[in-house]
Amino acid sequence: MLPRQPRRRALRRAVSCLRRGGVLAYPTEGVWGLGCDPRQRRAFRKILRLKRRPQKKGVLLITGHQRHTYDYWQRDIPLCLDPAQYWPGTTLVLPARARCPSWIRGRHRGIAMRVSAHPGVCRLSAGFGAAIVSTSANPAGKKPARSLRQVLRYFGGRVTILPARLGGQRRPSRILDARSGKLLRSG
Repeated sequence: MLPRQPRRRALRRAVSCLRRGGVLAYPTEGVWGLGCDPRQRRAFRKILRLKRRPQKKGVLLITGHQRHTYDYWQRDIPLCLDPAQYWPGTTLVLPARARCPSWIRGRHRGIAMRVSAHPGVCRLSAGFGAAIVSTSANPAGKKPARSLRQVLRYFGGRVTILPARLGGQRRPSRILDARSGKLLRSG
């Protein structure tokens, strides 16, 4: 059985993987995610190849700490929704800063951000000191991985694994556009 939270040694290995430009499989609230340092384009391309996913779709960034979001979205633009009221848990589409990497946004003008309460995500982002890419751990057209066994079946030894339990959610997080307040996906 996987631990509720990642162990220190596994966490150090995961942070090292991110810093070296590797791809990490890690548990989130409801499914396993694939992540990398969003500032490293080569690492991001590895994720796209593993998933067979087009870059134009974009991905979201996840963290356990709101302060890790500030480099990615424009906080001086009026919003319909206050991010602090929706975090942790909800994915918000926020106006992207000019320096936000275009490969993360894909064809979109905004950036999707989620502050998570999942203990593994919180410890990982604290150890890394930043938000990380978050996309479901599955090749295009397959169901998102809900077990470590499924992650291994999909990706084998091509990713580093952060062993810990999922958060228990059965549905994906809801996605809200922070500028309009419009629900983009219900959870």
